Formats: sequence, C-alpha cells, structure tokens
Amino acid sequence: MRPLDERDIRASFLNASRKEVSDLTLPPGFADIDFDRLDFLGWTDPKQPRRAYVVTWVDDAPVGVLLQRAEQRVLARAQCSWCEDVTLRNDVQLFVARKAGAAGRKGDSVGVLACAGFECNRSVRMLPPLAYQGYDRELARNLRIVRLQEHVTGFLAEVAGTA
Repeated sequence: MRPLDERDIRASFLNASRKEVSDLTLPPGFADIDFDRLDFLGWTDPKQPRRAYVVTWVDDAPVGVLLQRAEQRVLARAQCSWCEDVTLRNDVQLFVARKAGAAGRKGDSVGVLACAGFECNRSVRMLPPLAYQGYDRELARNLRIVRLQEHVTGFLAEVAGTA
C-alpha cells in the first residue's frame, strides 16, 4: 500500500460528514506505520471506541469509510469476511458502514464481519501450513493477499454504491 498522510486520510471518506472527519483521531503510532506491509489501514478511534475507519488506495486515490462497531464481538466460530483466516483465534466484529450519498442519508448501510483489531494485513502475510507435499506456500500467501485486497475494495464499492 502506498503511504498516506493525515490530509489524504481526512479527504478520503465516502460516508462521513465534515464534523465526523474533523473528530477523527488517527491510529496510535501513525507516524511509524509501515505501509509496505498493509493492504488497507484500519483502526478503532481511541477516543470513540464504537467508531472505526478503513482507508485504502482504489484507482490511484485514497478511499475511506467510517464504520460503527456492533455492541458485542462475535466470538463463537465466526470467520473474517476479508482475510478469511481460519487458523488464528482473532475476535471477529460486526462493522456497519452508512452508504455514501443519498442512500446513506436515507439510512441504508452495509455490514461486514472483520477482525476486531483489523489484523487481516498480518494474517494474510503469514505462511499457511503445508497442506500436502508440493504445496506452494508462497503462492498461497500471495493469493490470500490478493483476495484481501479484493474483499476490502469490494466492500468500499458497496458503500460507494458502485458494486
């Protein structure tokens, strides 16, 4: 992922008001983020824990969405819709995003089950276990990274109303 600065992030949101964008708190340690190891930047607002954000590059422009966290984490046998990880025991959370534009003003929204701490970037970069002799673990990891990118950009397209 290409690096983002604060101005890029604040200008990227499809479904947030100016007030919501101005109230946004960047993730802790923002200056030290290694964007080369990310496919998207996702974080929970430290000042407003029910609010979360996801930003990534789509067609050479940063695109972000404001998410609301559900009241409770889904703990029992849920799988993240983005990284599809089945080996780690990450908590999965329901996040809901108001749609962009007129649909969002009417109250339309889109939901996704995602890793509660947005660990997807790290999860897909881990080498998968050897499934069988001759299994190409590097290729499998690269495919997981591509699928993560597709899932996140697909979700953003749903929020934008272009999916």
